[in-house]
Order: sequence, then C-alpha cells, then structure tokens
Amino acid sequence: MSPLEQALERLTSLRQYQHHGKRVPHKPLLVLLALGQLEATGSSAVTWEQAQTRLAELIREFGPQTKTGAKQSAAYPFTRLRSDGVWALDVDVPNDVVGDLDRDKPTGRLDSALEAQLRDATTRAAVARALVEAHFPDTVAPDVLLAAGLDPDAVLHGGTLVGAPTPQRQRSRRWVLEILKAWDECCAFCGYDGRLGSTPVGLEAAHVRWFNLGGPDDLDNGLALCSLHHKLFDRGALGLSPDLTVVVSPGFTARTEASKRVYDLHGRELQPRPGAVTPAEHHRAWHQEQVFKSAA
Repeated sequence: MSPLEQALERLTSLRQYQHHGKRVPHKPLLVLLALGQLEATGSSAVTWEQAQTRLAELIREFGPQTKTGAKQSAAYPFTRLRSDGVWALDVDVPNDVVGDLDRDKPTGRLDSALEAQLRDATTRAAVARALVEAHFPDTVAPDVLLAAGLDPDAVLHGGTLVGAPTPQRQRSRRWVLEILKAWDECCAFCGYDGRLGSTPVGLEAAHVRWFNLGGPDDLDNGLALCSLHHKLFDRGALGLSPDLTVVVSPGFTARTEASKRVYDLHGRELQPRPGAVTPAEHHRAWHQEQVFKSAA
C-alpha cells in the first residue's frame, strides 16, 4: 500500500457517532485544521488555545446547530480523536473535560508517521479532498477548506488523485434534469430563470438532504435553485418551514440593498410546476435539524 493509500485509509475511516442521519463533522474538521497548520507551519500541532477558538468556530460555522458551548464542542474531537490512533496529546487528560484542558493546556498533533506522509502536498490534498467530499456538499466544501487554512483550488481541482477512494454512489444526471423540469427551470425561492441561448445558466438542482449523507436522488428530495440561493440553502442561511415556505436564518445579515433582498424571501411560498413533487417532510426536517441556522 502506498503512503497516499495508507494516509487515506487512516483518516477517512474515523469513528463517528451515528444516529438517524445526525451530522457529526467534528473529527474531520479537526483533521482539516491540522492539515492547514501543517501546510502553513510545517507542523500539524494544534494547541488547546487554538482549538477552543479556531476549531470551535469551524464547528459552529459548518456543523449542525447545538446548545453545547464552544469550548465543549471543541473538547470532544480534540480529546476523542486519540481513539482513532491518528492523534496524540502531549498531556494525558481525560476525554471531554474542559477544566483539565484549561489547566494543562495540551497540544495535539497527528501521529508522527502520518504527519511525515502528509508533508507531501499531493497526499495532503487527497486527504483533505476525501474528507470534505464525504461530509459536505460541493457548495460548502470550498468554504470549509478556506476556513481550515487550505487552498480550495489546490485541493478540489488538482486533478484525479491515484489512490483516492471512489464514491460508492454516483449522482444521477437524469435526476438533475428532472428536478429542473419539475420547477419549470426556475429558482424555487426567487423565480430566477436566466438562460444563455437555449440552456439555463446559474440554475442548479439542489438536494434537500445532502447526497453524500444519504440523501436520495428522488424528486421529493430536490429543488431547482439559483447558484446564490443553493449556496445559502446548503450553508443554512435559508430553509423550509413545515408548510413549505422559505425561512431566512436569524443569523443571516446584510447591509446593501441587493443583499437585503434575501430578507424578502422569508415567508415566500414555493411555486412548483402543477403536479410536481415537493420536498418530503422527512427530508425537510433533516435539513431543518442538521443544516439550518435557527435562533440560538
């Protein structure tokens, strides 16, 4: 097995809590932060001080909403990643105990042999790409990488990486066409229907429940959305109410008149083509619980 394949195997098989589709990207986000540190400094070391600020911010921005405090959210992966055999702390502290972390101020880093493999830029990019593609949609992956200190273009557009895992499921091209047709090739939120010649431009088929987290290529799990509103939907700035009206997150803010038009979407009813299938309640509920940034 090549060094690339070894690194991929160790870092794409992290133990994670699984329960009814709940998103738990905490460990992958810590690994991505460590890769960003390695790229910037030559070391994957992440101090507890950095974890409770940068890692906590990554979890807040890109994880599901939770009532857990920032320090506690960071403490879970910072201590529990040790159980995967890829992470070590320089002080032996118990799992999850913020008080001990504050007192001892440990530093964590990737296993030395693994860190040596990840000094290779191709290997580092392959691991980062595999992690974001497994846990985030294409609309969000570049934001995650940038926030972790990695170059999205180098990671996502560096060509085919030999040894990288092949996705078990392939997206359906037919589903994309059927979703766009079901919504009359218009954005379900704002009605945008721009075309260049005979082809829609800036219009995308969006999964309500993310494809890479089990969302099916079914008509009741999709919306036609313009590029902007697709991104805002996947980031949790926009969502759907039980009666299928658009909701705008209280966390979304805007200053210019153009951006404030997003506020005007709040309460707007979806208007699919007559007879079209609308998003199923269980998919909408998943998005509401796992993606949408509701009031704290």
